Amino acid sequence: MSSVKRIIVGISGASGVIYGIRLLEILSSKDIEVHLIVTDTAKKIAKYENNIDYARISRMANVCYSNDDLAASISSGSFVTDGMIIAPCSIKTLSGIANSYSDNLMIRAADVCLKERRKLLLMVRETPLHLGHIELMAKVSRIGGIIVPPVPSFYHRPESIEDIIDQTIGKLLDQFCIEHNLFKRWK
Repeated sequence: MSSVKRIIVGISGASGVIYGIRLLEILSSKDIEVHLIVTDTAKKIAKYENNIDYARISRMANVCYSNDDLAASISSGSFVTDGMIIAPCSIKTLSGIANSYSDNLMIRAADVCLKERRKLLLMVRETPLHLGHIELMAKVSRIGGIIVPPVPSFYHRPESIEDIIDQTIGKLLDQFCIEHNLFKRWK
């Protein structure tokens, strides 16, 4: 059973906002306090790709923040969380985290997780990758972040896009030891 009590979820401006939305759906069904940051670009992508508006997304979180609010509770290490998941994570956000360039709340909250040695999972959503992207991911990994790209597996025999999304969300939840049955495990 999970001992996770409080998670920060970031949804940044990359294609695949549905991953963050599905993560929120799962977390909101559990006894976990969810703190949410959604970038303005992510709000536009959610509307474009999924016809989902920010009001609907925000209802799945306990607390929502503006990405401009650098004085928010989650910008301080004294506000204890179990960690943060950014799904999807744009290359711009990855770069800010890798270089400790905390000019917005999402990057600052991620930086806090790193400095406090809390889990930070980044679902980097870009392809193909050039060496600069790979070096940024390596840098984040060296300073304590975990890169979890949305790479589908097929051993669980997905029958829909939702099955593929759930398998990736399950991988994120596994990193926090949060119980789920979103996909069949390899036996």
